Amino acid sequence: MNGFGRLRPAGPLERFFIACNETGINSIVAVSATYILPDTFTRPLRDYIYQACGSLIDQHPSLSAIPAQGADGAWWFVRLPEIDLSQPVSFQRRIHDFPEVEEPDVELCELLQIQQCTGFKASLPCWRLFILTDRDEANAQRFTAVYIYHHAIADGISGKAFHETFLEALHDADACLTRGEPTKQVIQSPTTPLLPNLELLHPCPSSLTFLLYWLFKDKVWSYPEPTLWTGPELFIPKKLQIRQIILPAAVSAALRRNCRENKTTINSVSHAAVAHALFAHLPKDYTKLQIAGAMSCRRWLKEGGVVTDRSMGNWVMDFKERFSRDKMHRFDPDAFPWSEARKSRATVEQILSRGGRDTSVSLLKHEANIQDYLQGRIGKSRFSSVEVSNIGILKSDKEDPSWPQMTRVMFSQPLDAANAPIGVSLISGGDGCLVVGFTWQEGVADTEFFEGVIDTLGKNLYNAAK
Repeated sequence: MNGFGRLRPAGPLERFFIACNETGINSIVAVSATYILPDTFTRPLRDYIYQACGSLIDQHPSLSAIPAQGADGAWWFVRLPEIDLSQPVSFQRRIHDFPEVEEPDVELCELLQIQQCTGFKASLPCWRLFILTDRDEANAQRFTAVYIYHHAIADGISGKAFHETFLEALHDADACLTRGEPTKQVIQSPTTPLLPNLELLHPCPSSLTFLLYWLFKDKVWSYPEPTLWTGPELFIPKKLQIRQIILPAAVSAALRRNCRENKTTINSVSHAAVAHALFAHLPKDYTKLQIAGAMSCRRWLKEGGVVTDRSMGNWVMDFKERFSRDKMHRFDPDAFPWSEARKSRATVEQILSRGGRDTSVSLLKHEANIQDYLQGRIGKSRFSSVEVSNIGILKSDKEDPSWPQMTRVMFSQPLDAANAPIGVSLISGGDGCLVVGFTWQEGVADTEFFEGVIDTLGKNLYNAAK
């Protein structure tokens, strides 16, 4: 930590994600958005990107924070004195055209497959920004900004916050450059304190019953359930495959309308759709699935004004729910299991009513050495079948032609391979499309199996929109 200013100790949840990267499991998030600049933006694209990045580094102290281990083994966050933007920011020309409205962005998925398995070097920022430009040099106004970051410094909602403030910074960059302000490549880090970790803002309580249950499961009876599918035992190194499902604006709007009419949500519909798709392709011996869902804690932290939807940090918890094959089989193959989606919503509401009590995150503060714990998980059964996370809508509310516009977006959550072998990530963008990212760890099953699951999942979502 020599030469870097200490910020604060890493909290238990942050230490968990640091340990993931230290053990090779890697917990790296990505949120991307395609931008279209107004014709009045006539300077080189690099000038606007660098100007905007400088503004964001000044706004968000997490962008200049990196984890570092002290002599006593404790993990801290320290501040880089400055950031040379040529290190985290890269420009790359697309090989193929931008995808059409209903086409998946294969080139983006291929980039993420590599980047979400590539860790961060010590003494460099814990984030990377890839700018994918149009293959046609004449069309310099459109690009995809791919923000990739260490899960220890930020959660999924933080990825949205990055792009929301990046959009504003791009708009402001034009005015700054027009006034003759120089474009800086080396940005001095701010002096703003790093926002508090989750456990400083929320008690993350556990009931005695919950603690005893998990102690028994972990130390006494850690045998897997034979009818619960969680894939093969955890293994590393981790290589990923990533695909996209695109629901066009009209289909997405119909899906939201049907969710309201059936008294459920996109989140719960996605859980039911994923479970139905997996059961359709798994052997009949597997009769249970466990979905691990993510829930933002910001709903409980906003009252103090320290954390908002525009803040960047990690304030997230998880929950788990079960689906059974016999209940899914009651439905016609072309009919959507709305009753299972409503049951899922009831489960989520019941979990939210606890206010953050009895989650896996609350157990982390009782683990003396998280890295040793994760190392010990290698070769053992995973806890869940699939992780599902929905971070909502990312779009610009500015219709003024002087503002840049955001169109297609994508969220790709980190695949916590210790928890589940599959990750499903949802986000909606300014083009009205709902984009579903589907991630799996190579070696869990063959590609044909996963391609079948993805095809069925897409059909399920289209059926829900009918």
